[in-house]
Amino acid sequence: MTRLHEKYRNDVVSALMKQNDYANVMQVPRIEKIVLNIGAGEAVSNAKAIESAQADLAAIAGQRPIVRRSTKSISAFKLRVGMPVGVKVTLRGERMYQFLDKLIAIVLPRIREFAGVPDSWDGRGNYTLGLKDQTVFPEIEFEKVDKLRGLEITMVTSARTDGEGHQLLELLGMPFVKN
Repeated sequence: MTRLHEKYRNDVVSALMKQNDYANVMQVPRIEKIVLNIGAGEAVSNAKAIESAQADLAAIAGQRPIVRRSTKSISAFKLRVGMPVGVKVTLRGERMYQFLDKLIAIVLPRIREFAGVPDSWDGRGNYTLGLKDQTVFPEIEFEKVDKLRGLEITMVTSARTDGEGHQLLELLGMPFVKN
């Protein structure tokens, strides 16, 4: 069991039960999955872009990503149905906790002039964080990167409200911007 998973079980669950007056442990919000996504729109003209994005995401997540394909044709972008447009990977269980621990303890502090992550909730307790480039992860070798690509990290929780989700991630150590 990872350090962050133990912290959730031992500290976060009891703290959330006290703060929110839950009657049962099963009411306490938890992280269900983390979805990592890299959009590679340049794959329309450059076939190697998807392979490169796939290799980067596999190194970051420790799991082989799937290729996402377009569902619509958009003539302005020279895009047809079925063309690859990005890659994604879904993390659950221990891999999810390992990734979140790495994100909080190693990756976010490496970002230059980092003041905390912004609030970007979806209204149902799920949090999305966007990173401008993938080179902040220690697994990525800067010399081998062909292009800087953005990375979207979505944390899907069982929280019913954004407030519950915010409490959960803050107790796990997510460094939110102080207002």
